[in-house]
Amino acid sequence: MIGILQQQISLVSNRFRVFSDTIRKASILYYTQKHEWIKSDGKSGTVGISEYAEQKLGDIVYVELPNQGDTIKAKEQCGVIESVKAVSEIYSPASGTVTELNSTLESNSGIINKSPLDKGWLFKMNLSDPRELEHLMTEEKYKAFLESES
Repeated sequence: MIGILQQQISLVSNRFRVFSDTIRKASILYYTQKHEWIKSDGKSGTVGISEYAEQKLGDIVYVELPNQGDTIKAKEQCGVIESVKAVSEIYSPASGTVTELNSTLESNSGIINKSPLDKGWLFKMNLSDPRELEHLMTEEKYKAFLESES
């Protein structure tokens, strides 16, 4: 009987460990005051622009991104987005090294208008200091920020 109880406790313990590891690895979405976002697991991140920014820009026609392998710094310009209305700088939400560019944007930059938080991401990066994310806004804080701006 004790052996069966120990096996059940072990199974529950293993399930909890897998569950808690999954939670720790989940990505969190953060926003900047300049309307960029970064979805990060704490080690790496995917960067894009918010729906608000995409709507303000209008139809996006061209995107200039950093190069793969570039080291970029938080709050510094790292690219440009051109729309039919305006040209807007892209500022990195965090410091790190660019690991991947969204190659779809070369032939279809308008994907940002259709899917700014999913298929319209700009680049991926390895973070050099994950603590920088603490200075960004959560989704709730970003929504409050937008309301205060209008």
